[in-house]
Amino acid sequence: MGTRGTGHERGTGERGAEAPPHIVWDWNGTLFHDIDAVITATNAAFAEIGLAPITLARYRELYCVPIPRFYERLMGRLPTQDEWDHMDVVFHRHYADHRIRCGLTAGAESLLARWQDTGGTQSIMSMYGHEDLLPLVRGFGIERRFIRVDGRTGPSGGSKTEHMARHLAGLSGVAAGRTVVIGDAVDDAVAAAHVGAHAVLYTGGSHSRGSLAEAGVPVVDSLEEAVAEAERLVV
Repeated sequence: MGTRGTGHERGTGERGAEAPPHIVWDWNGTLFHDIDAVITATNAAFAEIGLAPITLARYRELYCVPIPRFYERLMGRLPTQDEWDHMDVVFHRHYADHRIRCGLTAGAESLLARWQDTGGTQSIMSMYGHEDLLPLVRGFGIERRFIRVDGRTGPSGGSKTEHMARHLAGLSGVAAGRTVVIGDAVDDAVAAAHVGAHAVLYTGGSHSRGSLAEAGVPVVDSLEEAVAEAERLVV
């Protein structure tokens, strides 16, 4: 659990047809309801370079990856490397302080159990740092629900696309065509398309419904609806 990609080939053809339905869950803003901590940490980072605080609605309207582009939308220019490095450190320090008051999204535990109990498999691919992600998942007592848990390795702020490719390659017996990525960001849909998987986007995290709708995949307001869409797509 939580190991890096091992290079197993994804199922295709007959093997793909026989593969179980699989969900790749995003963590932050999807299974883990941490948007309040994210806004607090973001505003702390903004204050370091003289930007005004941002509301949740404004954040969801403007948020995008790579994250320096998000700052560009607010500042009218890309941050310098020194500004980005400093804001990134400040953000993660404040986020770590506030995440301890966050919990799983409503209904997440029962949905994870039901998907597993009915024969589906599931995993986590998060852009949260790998070494920080694993203790969080274990702390909620849900690690046994997943066949793999992967967090980001390398610098923060980039796209999930290549991380998703490595993640799916490391899932033995899982076929991309029988896989649904559930996340709260347009980048989740982009990463899903990159590997040939389906996507369902959830409005409880970083993006507004309008911005999520631009991805051209189902958009839902609860994880229960997200799993129902996953069942429709691959079960």
